[in-house]
Amino acid sequence: MSPEVVPPPEPLAKVPVLIRHGGVPPKEYKVARGYSVGEVKEVGLTVREARLLGIRVDERRKTVHEVNVQRLSEWLAKVKAGEVEPPAPALPKEVKVKRDLRRVFKGKTMAGRRMRGLLSLKYRYTHKYKWKRKKKERMLKKRHEAKRAKGGH
Repeated sequence: MSPEVVPPPEPLAKVPVLIRHGGVPPKEYKVARGYSVGEVKEVGLTVREARLLGIRVDERRKTVHEVNVQRLSEWLAKVKAGEVEPPAPALPKEVKVKRDLRRVFKGKTMAGRRMRGLLSLKYRYTHKYKWKRKKKERMLKKRHEAKRAKGGH
């Protein structure tokens, strides 16, 4: 009989103390998005190894809770002993930014480009990108730029 697939324990994060709770949180911990990088390293794994074992890692969290480290190390010991099987790898999805099909080029502000995820694409779909591309087309004499000569008809 093969060992059953058991997911890693849910990561926990402390509940923030809010004024409306009178300084006393309703519960001490809540389920977090994933284990912090510090917690994963303290167990003795890299972020990639943890994700390949099906452990969710939240790179934004910086706290290291002993409860999470203890629960994760107990689960890892069971996996190494062969008692349980880890789930499928939980590698992050690659985000592909779609081109804006309504208008060809937009002069976007820095905040707008950051919000739309265009900063990683440098100047794509902005006027600087457009004029740079047109200059290249003129040099290579491509498309309609082959007929057009700069500085006259």
